[in-house]
Amino acid sequence: MSKKDKVLGPEPYILPNNIIQKVHAAMHENVTELAELFKVLSDPVRIHILKALEVQELCVCVLVEITDYKHSALSYHLKLLKEAGLVGSTRNKNYQIYCLTDLGRSLLKAIKRTFDQ
Repeated sequence: MSKKDKVLGPEPYILPNNIIQKVHAAMHENVTELAELFKVLSDPVRIHILKALEVQELCVCVLVEITDYKHSALSYHLKLLKEAGLVGSTRNKNYQIYCLTDLGRSLLKAIKRTFDQ
């Protein structure tokens, strides 16, 4: 290669300062709650519970009857879903009835829109 031949690299990747500030802010946002939500959703058992509750509000005893899971295991999963704000519950005589919260319902709808395309 002669002295007058130059190897030119790509043009510099330049962003406006306001975009750099927005990217910086996004990278430093507290995403702990969101990460915890994804952890809760990472277990297929919990997703199955959410899908079942989408059909009907249920007590743990019904979930035990229609699955191979133990009462204690289902209660544990329901507790995590409740702590994440995806499931709520009410007492009906001797039964704790579980239902989707608005967040749980919205999340399932968003997942369906994304994966049912």
